[in-house]
Amino acid sequence: MTEPQKPAVVLLSGGLDSTTVLAMAKKQGFVPYAMTFRYGQRHQAEIEAATKVAKEVEVVQHIFVDIDLRVFGGSALTADIDVPKGDSPQAGIPITYVPARNTIFLSFALAWAEVLGSSDIFIGANAVDYSGYPDCRPEFMEAFERLANLATKAGVEGRRKMHIHTPLMQLSKAQIIAEGLKLGVDYGMTVSCYDPASDKPCGKCDACQLRRRGFEQNGLSDPAY
Repeated sequence: MTEPQKPAVVLLSGGLDSTTVLAMAKKQGFVPYAMTFRYGQRHQAEIEAATKVAKEVEVVQHIFVDIDLRVFGGSALTADIDVPKGDSPQAGIPITYVPARNTIFLSFALAWAEVLGSSDIFIGANAVDYSGYPDCRPEFMEAFERLANLATKAGVEGRRKMHIHTPLMQLSKAQIIAEGLKLGVDYGMTVSCYDPASDKPCGKCDACQLRRRGFEQNGLSDPAY
């Protein structure tokens, strides 16, 4: 007798990391339900990428959540602030950090997981090759998982324990790409750039540089170019 497949909510931005996580979740036998946010980001390229990825991977359902984080601002991704470019390291938490974004995203994912009867949420957080965001750290993910089990009906009743899956947490960008390629991920569909011009990445922001180095370390060119 085969085990019943389990539904999982996968946060899908259309970027390299979340697309890899989606492929991983499906490989592990989860039935993926993808959630993408239109949160007031300055460009729509990642929304279009997420749509393509979800269709290619054949998720059960792909929903878009509209929230407007521009009302708070405070980030180069949601406000009229220049995205930093070049090789100069930024001191402290970079201006591309969107305040409380992962907390907000995971809260929405948790609500949908409850409705679906799911115990599992996947997110592409990474603590190795990342930009220094506080809500990408293992400590944060562990704390949110504890919160999820305190805040849900299933958790309180002891019927189901919520799990926040972060399979990329300790992988370098090169390792993430290598894992994705093994799973047949088409990275040409993905968008990672913080400040794309028309249909091409800028090649100079932190996200572009991390991504480019990851492909180079695999002996490959980035298919986004």
